[in-house]
Amino acid sequence: MAIETGNKVSTTGLVDKKPFTPKAPDMSRMKVPESMQPKRVQPQQVAQRPQPQPKEMPSEDLQTKIQGLTDEDKAVLATVLSPSVSNVLIKIAPDLTPLLEESTLPEENVVLPVSVVKTFATKRYGGADEREAVESFIADLASSQEMDQQTVPPETEQPEDIDYSSIDTELV
Repeated sequence: MAIETGNKVSTTGLVDKKPFTPKAPDMSRMKVPESMQPKRVQPQQVAQRPQPQPKEMPSEDLQTKIQGLTDEDKAVLATVLSPSVSNVLIKIAPDLTPLLEESTLPEENVVLPVSVVKTFATKRYGGADEREAVESFIADLASSQEMDQQTVPPETEQPEDIDYSSIDTELV
């Protein structure tokens, strides 16, 4: 801190004066010495890569390959074939249409990375390891699906002979 003329206090230098900034020199007319100029090189012809030959289609028909799939392979395919995936595959390979129509699920899939499922299952269900936690998660999902689809047992059904018309439905 310093006291300037007129009893002004300054912490950065003279008060009411901007710092001196020198002007940059004009270098527009400056030339590069011959020794530092880039050497001009004649362009050389680059060797051409051979074009890849188109691959020949295998002689085995696609339908034969589809028929050669095991039932396990078809079941795996059926679990992931949603309508949108099937539509794209039909555009790519129209020959797959019969297989896709019989294997496509009626609703879309929700695709989650395994790491997300493992993390969620471990946090929610615990267990000795990730595998056990995921198994508990899948069992919980399966049981909640079964509960939604269960019918009411016959002994708990409502009797059909009750006349509900005599019940007063007006609000008090």
